[in-house]
Formats: sequence, C-alpha cells, structure tokens
Amino acid sequence: MPPRGNKKKKAGYPTRSHKLRVILLPGGRSSAEQSDTDLVDDTASNVSSSSDLRSLTGEEGIPPPDAIDETEAQEDFEEKLRDQIDGTTQKSASGRKSCLAGLRQTFSRKVLPDFIDNRKVTITDCVERCLKKGKGEEQALAASVGSLLCVQLGSREGCEEIYNSLKPIMITIMNDKSAAATARAACAQALGLICFIAAGDMEEVVDIMTSLEKIFCAAYLKGDGTSPSHSPALQALHCAALSAWTLLLSIAPPSKVQEFVKTHLPKLPQLLQSDDVNMRITAGEAIALLYELARAEDEDFLGADLDSLCARLKQLATESVKYIAKNDKRKQRSSFRDILRGVEEAEAPNDTVRFSVEEIYLDSWVKKRQYEAFKDSLGAGVNQHLQENELLRDIFSLGAPIDVAAYNKQNKISRFERHMYNSAAFKARTKVRSKQRDKRTVTA
Repeated sequence: MPPRGNKKKKAGYPTRSHKLRVILLPGGRSSAEQSDTDLVDDTASNVSSSSDLRSLTGEEGIPPPDAIDETEAQEDFEEKLRDQIDGTTQKSASGRKSCLAGLRQTFSRKVLPDFIDNRKVTITDCVERCLKKGKGEEQALAASVGSLLCVQLGSREGCEEIYNSLKPIMITIMNDKSAAATARAACAQALGLICFIAAGDMEEVVDIMTSLEKIFCAAYLKGDGTSPSHSPALQALHCAALSAWTLLLSIAPPSKVQEFVKTHLPKLPQLLQSDDVNMRITAGEAIALLYELARAEDEDFLGADLDSLCARLKQLATESVKYIAKNDKRKQRSSFRDILRGVEEAEAPNDTVRFSVEEIYLDSWVKKRQYEAFKDSLGAGVNQHLQENELLRDIFSLGAPIDVAAYNKQNKISRFERHMYNSAAFKARTKVRSKQRDKRTVTA
C-alpha cells in the first residue's frame, strides 16, 4: 500500500486548492459551469496577447538575436569613432596621428553623413588644431581628414563653412617653404578637392587655381632652358598642385579656360621632360584636358606647335629606355597612348568603372580627372562611396542609390533559364571541340 503522501490525484476531481461551490441558477446552469467558462475566456485572451507580443518582439518579448547583434555592433563602432575624434586632442603626437589615421580610414571606407553631420563642428576644430600645431605627417593626415569630411557631407548645409575654415590654414602650409613637403603636398591636394566640392562661386575657384599655379610653376624650365633640380618630395608637391589645378580646371568657366589655354598650354609641355613619371603623366593629362575644353568652343583648335607636341607624346607612349622601372614604363605608355589620341585625333577616353551592379563611363577628360581625384582621396573605398554617397552619385549622374538585394532578386534568372543557357553553351562547346578533333585526325 503506497504512502499517504504520494496519493495520485484523480483527473476531473477538484483538489483542496479548488473549492467547488454549486449554486443553481435560472435555466438549470450552475455557478461552477459559469466560472469555468469565464476562466477559458480569460485564458484565451491572455494567450492571444502573449502571441501578439511574441510576433512583434520575438520569443517571450525579446528582440531577435540578429537585431541585437547589429545594434550592439553599430553602438560599438560609433563609440570607437567618438574615441578617435576625442583622441585627436591628446598631448601625445603619436596618439594624435594614430587617431587621425583611424578617422581617415573610416571616412574613406564608410558613408556616415548623419553621424558626421551631428559632429561636424567638433571634427573641424580637431582638424584645424592638428593643422596648426602638428608637423609633417600629422598635418598631412589632418588635411586628408578635412577633405574626407567635405566628401562625406557633400552638399549638406555647413560644408561651405568647413571649407572657409580650413582654406586659409591649408594655403599657409602649402606656401610655407619651411614646412614638410609631404604636408604641403597633402594640403595642395585637399585644397583642390574641398574647393571643388564646397566653393561658393567661380571667383573662389579661380583664386585657388592661382594659388596652386604658384606652386607647380616652379617645375617649369629655367630661363636658360634647363630643367630645375628638385628633390623627389618637392616633385611630389608640384605634381599634387598641378593635379589639384587640373581638377578645378574641369569646372572653370569658358572665359577663364581661354586664358589658361593662352598662358599654360605653351608651358605645360616643358613638364613632359620631368624626371618624375607621375609629373609627366599629370602634365600630359592637363594638356589633353585643355585641348578638350578648347575644342568644345572651337572644333578646329590646334594649338601653337601641335606637331612637336605630338612627336613628344609619341615618344613617351613608346619609350623603352632601361633606366625607367618596368611598372613606370607600363603606366606611362598606357597613359600617353590615350593622351596622344586625345590631342592628335580629338578622341575622348573610353574607360568603364564597374562597382556592384552599376557602372560609370569615363568618356571625357573632365570625367576622368574628377573620378581620379576622388579615387586618390578615397582609395579602396571609392566603390562604396559611388554606391551610397549622394555627392558622388550626383557628380557622375548615377541617380538615387540602388537597393542591391532587391535589384538582384528582381533580375535573378530562373533555374530553368539557367539550365537552358548551360545546355546551349555545352552544345556549342561540344561542336567546336568535335571540329578540332576532326582537324587533328586529318592532319595526322
């Protein structure tokens, strides 16, 4: 006989915790039946409410794990970015450079207009402080961060104010012969880009072009016709100034273009004799751009001495001397073949840049120079910015950003279509190989 404490409770009978009160109601229905019915209704209501809550927030009111992970990752990322911004004000020069390098990498690889817009004043102050108090590498990094700040904000309100704040400091560093050449070159490049993005009027653009001219004019031949002797660092400075000048030339008004054609087109071929391959290529592209803009106004424009210019361009397009590195020779030949066709035959470049599911056509020297400027600034992140950055999509007429996942889903071919395509390709490949086998048999 089992112990009294382990008696099993019979199903259907009330236990001591349930006190059953039976009161007869009209219609022969008891109050116990009514209580059971109400209990079922209340339970059903509670179950329905719990189901609705789980459907909205996940199991038992907890958000889905993926949403939690993404939110936490975004919060961690923003926290690290805020720490880097604050780190640019520390006393340690190496620490400031490390934080500036981190900001440059983040700004170039990710599109963060909202986050940066809320902190643009703070970031601008940090960049100004590093430009004024830093030296060499720190100034170069700060100039890069300043230009990327304008790339991120684009046409948003406040971008022109950032340009007006950074412009005088960058011009001072660029013209300071006691400053490091790397810092001067970075300021020249950044100045051209932020002016291209945020300058208020064409007079401002022309003023910056004048400042840049004063830098790269030092690379022209001396009065006796000999090439000046400059260190590689100074040659890089002259090249950066000329590159920035050419970028602003792409948006200059026609009246100013005519002035530049008269003043610079006779002198720019002198830079084709430079020892630096990048300077030769940059000068050649500037010449091609001047010819393109001049021929937009006058189709028959030939320039002062077209024959000798084309002869020099042909020489550079086929140069095979041993003292030039192989990579430099390959880059020079490829560039000057396009430059020669542009000057001699008025043929525009025909380059295609593919990114994700889109592509842009660089079918003019204007577009090519503008794309190269953003590519030099953004590096490997240029494709990401072409996909998401409103400024770049507006410049290259790409329209609103595309939802890649939805696009792929919409344009995905069916399994049957893929099967038919593979079958047709297999049959064509089999026929070609059969003919080749027949030819080998006859030859044998």
